[in-house]
Amino acid sequence: MNTLLTNCKRIVVKVGSSLVTNQGAGLDLKALGNWARQIAAINAGGHEVVLVSSGAIAEGMQRLGWNKRPTSIHDLQAAAAVGQMGLVQAYESCFRKHELHAAQVLLTHADLADRERYLNARATLTTLLALRVIPIINENDTVVTDEIKFGDNDTLGALVTNLIEADVLIILTDQDGLYTADPRKDAKATLVKEANAGDAQLESMAGGSGSHIGRGGMITKILAAKRAARSGAHTVIASGHERDVLLRLLQGESIGTLLTAPTLTLAARKQWLADHLQVSGKLVLDAGAVKALRSEGKSLLPIGVKSVVGEFERGAVVACVNEDGLDIARGLTNYNAAEARLIAQHASKEIESLLGYGGDAEIIHRDNLVLL
Repeated sequence: MNTLLTNCKRIVVKVGSSLVTNQGAGLDLKALGNWARQIAAINAGGHEVVLVSSGAIAEGMQRLGWNKRPTSIHDLQAAAAVGQMGLVQAYESCFRKHELHAAQVLLTHADLADRERYLNARATLTTLLALRVIPIINENDTVVTDEIKFGDNDTLGALVTNLIEADVLIILTDQDGLYTADPRKDAKATLVKEANAGDAQLESMAGGSGSHIGRGGMITKILAAKRAARSGAHTVIASGHERDVLLRLLQGESIGTLLTAPTLTLAARKQWLADHLQVSGKLVLDAGAVKALRSEGKSLLPIGVKSVVGEFERGAVVACVNEDGLDIARGLTNYNAAEARLIAQHASKEIESLLGYGGDAEIIHRDNLVLL
């Protein structure tokens, strides 16, 4: 029994086009109903689930009567726009049978690269999860300018996993998992049941680093697991054709390939904040705020900020220093520099009157702060 998954609270499930569209021949409503049934049971058990689903382009092609996948970017975007309507409508109907609501969330990688949009997206998703709504996430193919690539939702699944600090990413595919070699060509190929995410050998097994196709698109899944592991999330790559695969995985059954993250989510997130992001500005703290952060593990409130140095936007990484300029912490700020200057040395209850609108009580929440 694998307790890594049984103890998971927040889960991202990614299903590929081949699983929701009968290999591209329109939506497989029976399959969608199956995912909805399993996710509803998981949700009832106290888990939070986000679903990243491909299939919009394939469904759009079917609705438009196209038998061959177009190559023009504009045709692909048109197909995605038409197909997304059917995809979300179908999921909503399936989840409604289990007295659950679904929510459409369309993202691009740019949304998650911009820190302000990143925070907004995270706030929306965590609110939906708190309301027991199932977010259905897809890439916003109608506005992306880069080529629409097969397997791109594997990367999106990993980015969403990091965004909401999920415990595990489950990638469901039409294959059993990762093999040591291509089982279609090598009779000695064996299933990799467990490995460390980020192991360089995995990429060579999946078809080599940098390949966008690999063996059945496996390389994008390996790279997604590597990305998700940076925030401490484990990844499972398993066959979506396995009976009750989601329920069995969360009961501890070993199915497919488990790629484990080397560190816990919180530790990895703190390391990301401390080591990998440049500082956009500084907040000078009084002695009381320094004590609250260092000794009491509290969030940084505006009343403890004496002054603001530099110009930055909401979501930027800023340094927290004491009055002597010594680094105390780093964190993601909930306010831009101009707003921070207005609310500095004021109680949180005064924020709305000072800014003209309500906002977070903290300048930096403790979950987004790391002590140095």
